[in-house]
Amino acid sequence: MLSARAHLWADKFDGALEDVFDLQDKITDAVVGIIEPSLRRAEIERARRKRPENLNAYDLYLRALPYFHSVMPEDAESGMGLLEDALKLDPNYAAAHAFMAWALEIRVVRGGFNEADATAALRHARAALVHGGDDATALATASLVLLHLGHDFAAASGAIARALSLNGSNATGFYFGALIHAWSGDPAIAEDYAHRALRLSPFDPLSFHSYFALGNVRVREQRYDEAAAFFANAVQTNPRFSTLYAAQAAALAMAGRIEEAKSVARRLLELEPTFRIKPVTLFLSAFARPEVVNGWSQGLAKAGLPE
Repeated sequence: MLSARAHLWADKFDGALEDVFDLQDKITDAVVGIIEPSLRRAEIERARRKRPENLNAYDLYLRALPYFHSVMPEDAESGMGLLEDALKLDPNYAAAHAFMAWALEIRVVRGGFNEADATAALRHARAALVHGGDDATALATASLVLLHLGHDFAAASGAIARALSLNGSNATGFYFGALIHAWSGDPAIAEDYAHRALRLSPFDPLSFHSYFALGNVRVREQRYDEAAAFFANAVQTNPRFSTLYAAQAAALAMAGRIEEAKSVARRLLELEPTFRIKPVTLFLSAFARPEVVNGWSQGLAKAGLPE
């Protein structure tokens, strides 16, 4: 358990007495939004300090979480071993199923689009839905896999809606919900979710998803300079995630800023030397709006990236 001496949150709120109920809601959202990720970090540190022979399924899951911050396959591989051990101890552990689904999705998208991995990812995502009816984070995490590999926007957005009905201050639900709607749904919802996530948990390792979502909304609107700025924010938040450089390069190129786009494209190829345009556009075209796919494919070509 968390030490009683740990200091997780401190802030102050000002407001008029006649707005006391709105103020109460703001305080509730802020407290939950800030304490949840802080508590998670403290629990991860506790699990790291435990002796390996004393680890239970929850501890193994906690130890796996930091490997998902970069969203790169080499880190996801490290997390998968811990999640496999967690599922051996508890085969119905929804959160472990959800993050195993995400780990496999990361390996699929950035590791060669292996069909067996895609099938396994969807199996774990659906298990997370079956066993995670009361786990907002598990539902939200599974939702991204349902869209990216299952191409099922209705199921993905439904999982997000369920997650947020369970916990209206769940930042993970807003981060992933923003991205799902930016790709395939309502851009106004995507924008609202992205900003709410950043207000709730601005220092969350997943915060780059909000900037990524906002950038893709701007791509849909063909406002490429603004898209490039949001993608640049995403890169600053997660500089190891190669896909963010691809998005930034494409947006810069579509904005006519070709030399800047080529500079970002070179950084992308340093991180991911095997990057090619065609697999990315094929992946996106299965679930994303045509205006997003077109913006990415044309922009990546203009940035000089290999076909």
